[in-house]
Amino acid sequence: MTFSKLIRGCALVAALALSGPAAQAQNLFKPVARVNDTVVTGFEVQQRQRFLQLLNAPGSDRESALQGLIDDRLRAAEIARSGIELTPAGLEEGLEEFAARANLTKDEFIGALEQQGVDRATLRDFVSNSLGWRELVRARFLRRVNISDDEIERALGNTRSRGEGIRLLLSEIIIPAPPQNAARVNALAERIAQSTSEAQFSSFARQYSATASRGRGGRMPWTPLENLPPALHPILLALGPGDVTAPLPIPNAVALFQLRGIEETGAPARRYAEIDYAAYYLAGGRSAETLAAAEKLRGEVDVCDDLYGVAQGQPEDVLDRGAKKPGEIPQDVAIELAKLDPGEVSTALTRANGQTLVFLMLCDRVAEANAEASREDVVSALRQRKLQGYANLLMEQLRADARIIIQ
Repeated sequence: MTFSKLIRGCALVAALALSGPAAQAQNLFKPVARVNDTVVTGFEVQQRQRFLQLLNAPGSDRESALQGLIDDRLRAAEIARSGIELTPAGLEEGLEEFAARANLTKDEFIGALEQQGVDRATLRDFVSNSLGWRELVRARFLRRVNISDDEIERALGNTRSRGEGIRLLLSEIIIPAPPQNAARVNALAERIAQSTSEAQFSSFARQYSATASRGRGGRMPWTPLENLPPALHPILLALGPGDVTAPLPIPNAVALFQLRGIEETGAPARRYAEIDYAAYYLAGGRSAETLAAAEKLRGEVDVCDDLYGVAQGQPEDVLDRGAKKPGEIPQDVAIELAKLDPGEVSTALTRANGQTLVFLMLCDRVAEANAEASREDVVSALRQRKLQGYANLLMEQLRADARIIIQ
């Protein structure tokens, strides 16, 4: 809704508020509240109400307007005690910025307010108080605000969201199945699917699985359901503790999962807009030489961008790097990515009928809410949130120490 529409919509309210013998007889300049050594008048409350109504802002009822003005008195006193002074140029810039939110110049904005009975001093006081308070809070608390990398990554959706929504405790077996061995591997997978205990499934994992978890008997840590491929969700949720999935065909392999535990955390599950990952292809499949080369490479790269240097001078198809929606990622790749944090690597997969090893690296997970947010945006938002927390605590303290009398 445009500002002009808001003005027209509130014109009748303003006219009614100004009319009638009761309004004319009322002494609007009589104090309605005392805040330490200052007062709030009825006129100021009426002005603040009208101002907020024209902005279509919350808190435009009389009680909220009064409490807002009481807070303003406390803020103004604290700003003065702190020695913070807003320059005329700073105030003018703040007024222009405020008016720009309604796509108006400062003069147009003030003129529109005055047409509806809102004095320009009401706007100036509101903006001046807001700017001064912001400067005070930053000066007093900014040095206390530290944003950790973990906080940034969580906000971006880049880390595994343990403790959110439903999480699963799984064991896995992924058996390479090149075409020449497909029949034998499928028969073996059918036998494993009949496992009746965790110990039996773990024994099969140590013998046949190609994943890094084989040394742990295929045991995976608690994994949020949303990190796993969407196609697997109904299959895994249909399992009871100890149950094993039917063999799941994936490129050049067969996968099986056993459910060891399931938890509902009560918190909303994180939804991802995109998963950013890189796949670097090494000739030689799972030969000892290729696996050794992959392990050496693992120690040389820290982030996905490092792989561009590794692939330099080689054919373009040796490196795939991109971001995809979770449902668009090949299932075997999605299963491996579910186990990784950004910068971690899996070498469980192959391509070209087992002749090419996939060096798979997770780059980022981007949460839906932050799909368009840059790292700088997130840092700024986190900083503002923490500063707001300090500001709220300071206001609570100022109110607790103040003499406030509602008349």
